[in-house]
Amino acid sequence: MGAPKPKNGAGRDLKQAIGVGVLLALLVLGALQSPITWYPLVATAMGLASYEVWRRLYETGYVLPLATIVIGSQLMVYLSWPFGTTGLVAGYGLSVLLLMVTRLFHHGRKSPPHNYVRDTAVGIFILTWIPLFGAFAAMLSRMENNEVAGSAFIFTFMLCVIASDVGGYVFGVFFGTHSMAPAVSPKKSWEGFAGSVVFSIAAGIGCVTLMLGGEFWVGILLGVGLATCGTLGDLVESQFKRDLGIKDMSGMLPGHGGLMDRLDGLLPAAMITWVVLNMLSAV
Repeated sequence: MGAPKPKNGAGRDLKQAIGVGVLLALLVLGALQSPITWYPLVATAMGLASYEVWRRLYETGYVLPLATIVIGSQLMVYLSWPFGTTGLVAGYGLSVLLLMVTRLFHHGRKSPPHNYVRDTAVGIFILTWIPLFGAFAAMLSRMENNEVAGSAFIFTFMLCVIASDVGGYVFGVFFGTHSMAPAVSPKKSWEGFAGSVVFSIAAGIGCVTLMLGGEFWVGILLGVGLATCGTLGDLVESQFKRDLGIKDMSGMLPGHGGLMDRLDGLLPAAMITWVVLNMLSAV
């Protein structure tokens, strides 16, 4: 009996995507050893991703102050380094306030703003979606538990993300039949989601018990939460692109599309990873 034939196409140039993916993985592995290298990598990614999304919105008629969006993304990430969640919340509040004021006077004091509420709301959405969630990935490097280095927490996060992606891809391509949300993302299937959960749980249990010295149930909770948030993040970006009438955020990453086409699920997954692994530190 032969191997099952794929029911769905991969939807991208696999050779190119794998090559770029390997380079990104090497970059991440080189940076995760210390907050000194990890924070600048995350901050740079948040700045580029914020610009990428801003550019697409600008092309479709939205008016947002780019400098405010990018500065806000850096403020949130870097304030979370010395001050943790307190710095992150302060940076987020300051960024939102700065956005509200700069958008109000975007065309000067004597020109009334148009679509102010719409554009401000979209700007707050960007600040939440990208740097707020992304800062949790940065803060993983500051976590410590029973002499376990912060790099182990980042490595756990990355392995679970990879496992979730691989599981979703394999199950979706070979077994994907039932669409999760056909009006949002027709290619996203329940079978693919099941694969993401199973692979992510396996990676979560392995990492939590072998690297972090935690209980297996924390790994299960991590796997389920990460796969769920990652899938929801994918759906959010799919609808975002559908609203703008675009296929990819940009061509920044050959074989993958834009940076946000890779970070869409990773950002909310970073948030839930930080929450679950902080539970590990408390038990």
